[in-house]
Amino acid sequence: MKIATREIVREIDALSIEKHGIPGLVLMENAGRAAADVIIEEFPHADGVAVFAGGGNNGGDGFVIARHLMGQGVRVTTYLAVSPAKYRGDALANLRALKKSGGEVVELNGSIRKYKQADLIVDALFGTGLDRKVEGFNRKLINFINSQPVPRVAVDLPSGIDANTGLPLGAAVRADVTVTFVLPKIGISIYPGLDYAGRIYVADITTPKSLEKDIPYELLTRVSVSGILKPRRADTHKGTYGHLFIIAGSPGKTGAATLASLGALRVGTGLVTVGIPASLNDIMEVKTTEAMTEPLPETDVRTLGRVSVRRVKEIIANKKTALAIGPGISTTEETRGFLYEIIRSCEIPAVIDADALTLIAEEPGILLKAKAPIVLTPHPGEMSRLTGIETDEIESDRIGVSLDFARKHKVILVLKGARSLVTTPGGRVYVNTSGNPGMASGGMGDVLTGIIGGFLAQRLAPEDAARLGVFVHGLAGDLCASERGQAGIIAGDLADVLPRTLSELPDSDEEPFFRIR
Repeated sequence: MKIATREIVREIDALSIEKHGIPGLVLMENAGRAAADVIIEEFPHADGVAVFAGGGNNGGDGFVIARHLMGQGVRVTTYLAVSPAKYRGDALANLRALKKSGGEVVELNGSIRKYKQADLIVDALFGTGLDRKVEGFNRKLINFINSQPVPRVAVDLPSGIDANTGLPLGAAVRADVTVTFVLPKIGISIYPGLDYAGRIYVADITTPKSLEKDIPYELLTRVSVSGILKPRRADTHKGTYGHLFIIAGSPGKTGAATLASLGALRVGTGLVTVGIPASLNDIMEVKTTEAMTEPLPETDVRTLGRVSVRRVKEIIANKKTALAIGPGISTTEETRGFLYEIIRSCEIPAVIDADALTLIAEEPGILLKAKAPIVLTPHPGEMSRLTGIETDEIESDRIGVSLDFARKHKVILVLKGARSLVTTPGGRVYVNTSGNPGMASGGMGDVLTGIIGGFLAQRLAPEDAARLGVFVHGLAGDLCASERGQAGIIAGDLADVLPRTLSELPDSDEEPFFRIR
């Protein structure tokens, strides 16, 4: 499912009206009617409804909602947050229609003392256009709405939430249900906005679907990824499904290499070889059964270094179809030199994670010297090191920061976290909908590295490998949580359920996180 910025929504509205001849009044009527239908369905016992209407088109939607609820026999009081003289265009037309229909309209005049207790509140104060901090009476009004012990329904998105970043602009309504129009907005598809939205309905208001086809923002769901991995043909063998070379591990970190190999094997990679410092090879042979190991020349401190380069190049050239590098490799100066030379010379697609990201952060320009596609998988702390931007600033603009880095360094970037992002050099953004807090434990990222590396080895396009890998990783975590609870899930548990997760991908033809009317 596509998702939209405020700018995209404005363009769709404008083109629907100007190019396709759909009157704004029709769009507003469709929006309000759809929201009223949701309210009746979700809250059939709400006899008294309070609609708080702002001064723009969001307020106009609120007037339509009030009129349709009245038609269903619901008692509705509409409270104007601004003077009636400030309404224009379609919103003004619908305010007049509401009054002529006998609707009770109360002007607040900067005070909430006129409010009468209701069974449900409709938040129609601000829509997608809000891009400034909420202050003064509007802030007071939002806080009042949040304080009421009744359900709250937001129109398009909760008032006070930035449509592009999901951040509260000073204050924001905490809704139980949000009825959004045309497409989900990015601000309620990612955190923290997602927390404010409650259950989300997407209402079709008859804007032409052709206007959505070039939108570069999309949710990762079962539907959107289920066709990426094709069914296995009967006449295949292990070579059909690629050979992944994993470079990982250093003293105390052989577990990272093991988990990456498990992730790759469990998503169907034909062959997996783990390259590790020679003195650790015996340990790896105990830890792995299906994966092969390759003892690599090592430094005096038992890490990979320039001494390892020649042998690694030989291995890569011997029919390997993808490379995964970084988990637990250490961050020594010698390892940095080794990594940079591999990036410059490697001619197969690679996924890079963990310690390798810390080393790349010292010279991000090395990525531009790569000969083959690269997928990076940083968590916010690693992203901070890569960009020099504070973690809090990254978290406040995850999409903007990710897009900028992917474009500038020509990589596919997976920014991990709640609602992980996949961004591409061409400007596409995928927002993941799978996963849960139980996955906040050590080793999960190593399994993800193996998953993406495994899909690369199976010759999926790097963009497809990243978006399928991220979604499957989260979905496996959800499967673990459904069976065992969230607390105590470990990375090995997640790897174990990957085959079942893949087998269940095509089982749903619904978008599980948004209800479409």
